[in-house]
Amino acid sequence: MESPSKIPFYAKAALMFISAFAFVFTMYIGQDIIIPIVYATVIAILLNPLVNYLTRKKVNQIIAISIAVTLAIIVALGVVYIVSSQVTMFSETYPQLKIKFDLVSTELVHWSAEKFNIRESKILAWLKETQSKAIGNFAIGESLTEAGRIIVTAALLPVYLFMILYYKTLLLDFTRKLFISEHHIAVAQILVNSKKIIQTYLVGLFFEMIIVAILNSVGLLLLGIDYAIILGITGAILNIIPYIGGIVATAVPMVIAFVTKDSAIYPGLVFVVYIFIQFIDNNYIIPKIVASRVRINALISVIVVLIGGALWGIPGMFLSIPLTAIIKVICDHIEPLKPWGFLLGNIVPTTSTISFIKYKK
Repeated sequence: MESPSKIPFYAKAALMFISAFAFVFTMYIGQDIIIPIVYATVIAILLNPLVNYLTRKKVNQIIAISIAVTLAIIVALGVVYIVSSQVTMFSETYPQLKIKFDLVSTELVHWSAEKFNIRESKILAWLKETQSKAIGNFAIGESLTEAGRIIVTAALLPVYLFMILYYKTLLLDFTRKLFISEHHIAVAQILVNSKKIIQTYLVGLFFEMIIVAILNSVGLLLLGIDYAIILGITGAILNIIPYIGGIVATAVPMVIAFVTKDSAIYPGLVFVVYIFIQFIDNNYIIPKIVASRVRINALISVIVVLIGGALWGIPGMFLSIPLTAIIKVICDHIEPLKPWGFLLGNIVPTTSTISFIKYKK
């Protein structure tokens, strides 16, 4: 009897690389279809307990799903209304803000020219060239395409959401039938744990966002910073993106304080306030409110956020952490993939089990 031939390591590596490339390429070119389905699936898992509660109360399934979807739409429209009202207030005072920004820019150019012995004309020419490139990159056609994509996604989300909730049992049975009976228990554990991760993570994230928005707004109001509420809400939304979002959320109000205030001490005060809020968020709010089940280490979190942004833009950044947590659950339940689950986790061994042996010549 002939022994089965083994595939060489280089062939396995090549197959893995080709498969990974094909998967990533498919995710990229199919993002207009995949992103709404992924978001609808995540929201459906979040709304599933409400649908189950209503059906247990003898409410018709279609009516129960319609109530849950309508409630989700109302919450989303409420958030959009709050943000848009603050943006409208910001846009009404934009001309005054632009005048102040131009004055500060002129003073900064003059100071840079004296400090570094560079002619102002060269600095202004460089700024003009940079601005023209930025405007060129932000093409009107691309922005209109992106706006249309967002509108289409927003229109499809409720439809996908309703269908996923309605065909939930069909999808679960289909997933179970993909595997042989010996693996059904592991598949059930993966599905249950993934559902718990998404539900706990999103609920905790929602309450964390509200608390951080209140803290940001109160801190900026006490400092007398203009547009405190919209900056506070925007900072809380950006804070959802791990690590990177916190940096951007701190930089924006610092720039606004620098432009709108006469003293340079205000940006420093804003920085101190936001660092204090970040300390409270990272050490008290996240451990207590946000799900402790999402145990992804910091290195992997940064990497997957950057990968998500490169593939799907801002929506990919928001989805990167929960999707990575689900991947970790899958890896933890499949024996050959357990090392990858260990790599994704935040359990850091105190000592390495590998001993380095010195060889003598």
